[in-house]
Amino acid sequence: MLSNLYGDFVKGKNYTKYPEIVQKGITLHRSIDHFIDTHPAVTELRLSLYDKLPKVAGVAIDLYFDHLLARNWKQFHDKNYEEFLADFYIHEAEFEQELKIEFSQFMYFFRTKKWLDYYPTSFGLQKSCEGVAKRISFENVLHKAPEQFYLKENEINQCFEQYMNDAINKFNL
Repeated sequence: MLSNLYGDFVKGKNYTKYPEIVQKGITLHRSIDHFIDTHPAVTELRLSLYDKLPKVAGVAIDLYFDHLLARNWKQFHDKNYEEFLADFYIHEAEFEQELKIEFSQFMYFFRTKKWLDYYPTSFGLQKSCEGVAKRISFENVLHKAPEQFYLKENEINQCFEQYMNDAINKFNL
């Protein structure tokens, strides 16, 4: 559960110092990132959003897809969303203390604030966009991404469905 999420915190190729399960999570995370970045439907969607969300259209799509995955959880997982989250929040891996302090702090807030509880909601999408916007090192309009989501919701939903079908097939999920 944590290894894949940790992929956002490790830069470059120097991840062989981590336990094998963490390395696998990082590798899977990067494979999925590459797949979404090069998926034709996602590329088309990113281009259609770029004028209104310059430099952050791809990040917005990631957040939209997280929102849609949470909203449509039943389609993709046997366990209901609330039960999955309860397991996720209490899950602590034996290797967790070996990970970067930034990740530990992130996970502390992730768990205590129960951020994923809000992902299926409009409020959650807005808060996710605002939170990530603050972590980006350059000025950006990611906080405005929910407006574009609602304007292009049908297009985004269709892209999400196509991407998820393709990802499920590619990664044998």
